[in-house]
Amino acid sequence: MSNVFDSMISENGDGQKRMSPELQDVSAKSPAAREALNSDSVSKTPRAVREVTQELLRHGYIEASRKPDYFHKATVHQNAILAALEPLDLVLQLDDHRGVAFLKVGGLENNDSSEDQAWSHPLVRRQRLTLEQSLLVAILRQAFVVHEQEAGVGEHAARIAVEELLPQFLTYFEDSGSDAKNESRLLNLLDQLKTYGIASEVDKKQEVTIRPMIVYLANPESLAALLQTLRQQTGE
Repeated sequence: MSNVFDSMISENGDGQKRMSPELQDVSAKSPAAREALNSDSVSKTPRAVREVTQELLRHGYIEASRKPDYFHKATVHQNAILAALEPLDLVLQLDDHRGVAFLKVGGLENNDSSEDQAWSHPLVRRQRLTLEQSLLVAILRQAFVVHEQEAGVGEHAARIAVEELLPQFLTYFEDSGSDAKNESRLLNLLDQLKTYGIASEVDKKQEVTIRPMIVYLANPESLAALLQTLRQQTGE
């Protein structure tokens, strides 16, 4: 007695099951091709747009020097990425000169939200720097500005040697009396700033690369707030 499966799948004379041309085409493809076909059939968003959007949501920014392919896709598909981010109340900002693309909280220009409220977005990590970290960011920001004034915006990576950074660091921090301890303290702070995309790890030449995101994370408003905090702590 035939059942519903017999009516759906019949056998030919060789005992092989017949499939529709569409199923035969899918069956002949490799596992990777079948997975891609299934993925594309589920989402109508182009793969390049999905990849860049997911990368932005994962890290918050993309640098052309580190991921040139993703940065190029962000530039080419900017409008599509903006459309994908719009329901999340996030926007994509591109800095072609410095080679960085990053996320910002959308809709802030049309309301009275404070900076603290702006960073309360559930998909944006709240960045709470310690006073020591903030002071070091201010020093690095100044070094980055000098680099751009001398070399031009977006021309070459901004690097600074640890031995050049240390005297500036000790201008604001108490000298322990030990060169090794002072340097270790500075290196620890630099290592902590890697999480924020501000600085690279110290390389073999004992140099650190100041990343272009520092322009936006250490903007005049945040530096003014840091100055106000310092004045309050010193009683001025």
